[in-house]
Amino acid sequence: MRLSPQQHRQFKREIYGELARIGQAIANPYRLELLELLAQGEHSVEELAQELQLPLPATSQHLRVLREARLVTTRRAGRHTFYRIADPSVLGLLRAVRTTAERQLAEVTMIIKRYLGDRSTYELETDLQELVAAAERGDILLLDVRPEPEYRAGHLPGARLVPPDRLAALPSALPRDITVVAYCRGPHCVYADEAVAVLRAAGFRAYRLRLGIPDFRLLGLPIVSEEAA
Repeated sequence: MRLSPQQHRQFKREIYGELARIGQAIANPYRLELLELLAQGEHSVEELAQELQLPLPATSQHLRVLREARLVTTRRAGRHTFYRIADPSVLGLLRAVRTTAERQLAEVTMIIKRYLGDRSTYELETDLQELVAAAERGDILLLDVRPEPEYRAGHLPGARLVPPDRLAALPSALPRDITVVAYCRGPHCVYADEAVAVLRAAGFRAYRLRLGIPDFRLLGLPIVSEEAA
């Protein structure tokens, strides 16, 4: 089929107009953070509002924008509305945005160093498949330091749950003769940083994984779910 010059231009306008809907939907820091939270698993509007420290109406408005762009879906349970990522491709979109920002915007690295210091001293660079195998053999202790609902929605095999509100008591609950590796939501989550700081202050060999569950899913690693069928 041959298009006239006018049809060709109209085709381009309509196609890129639809693509721009995705860009417009994520062009807000709160909406990007909402997607990052939902990439961990399903959350209610109330849970998301509490996490972002936003009023419920403002949170609902941001979620409505994401839903209109087909990035999230919903289900009702009684009086509550629960949101989840609409398609695995959304995880890839989040990763692409994050990677591009880290490579092109020096400010991202500057902000991380300003708040968290030099992460390279405690971030573990390793083969993730071997890491999971080592955890299942008991050669290392793998900790998932996200909230319990996110852990139950999906975690690495062999990972032990230590929710953020129990980090302070962590040293007394772990054996001291094993290397500890912690992970949380991803590169911009600080729960694993806090876990490593607590453990290292108590004399443990402790490290942080840079990536989180959304990245592990994209990489094809096995994910264990404990959600009710």
